[in-house]
Amino acid sequence: MSIYMDVHTVSGGVSLDDVVKAHQADLATQGEFGVNYLRYWVDEAQGKIFCLVDAPSEEAAAEVHRKAHGLVADEIYRVNEGS
Repeated sequence: MSIYMDVHTVSGGVSLDDVVKAHQADLATQGEFGVNYLRYWVDEAQGKIFCLVDAPSEEAAAEVHRKAHGLVADEIYRVNEGS
């Protein structure tokens, strides 16, 4: 498993309530793909959503979003945690 940070950009901004609902859908779907969405951050005004995910692949992480709510990330980066 690897850790990924994905980045979504939503034109015109995004509401925290909508992101909470999308994250709940991710959690309900993630087991099917062997994925574990860990945390997320939101910049409502800039329309930015950042998701931290433990996944077997970038593709598996993207498939969870696609199946759960259709809001696929614009960018996905494999990351390593620093101390």
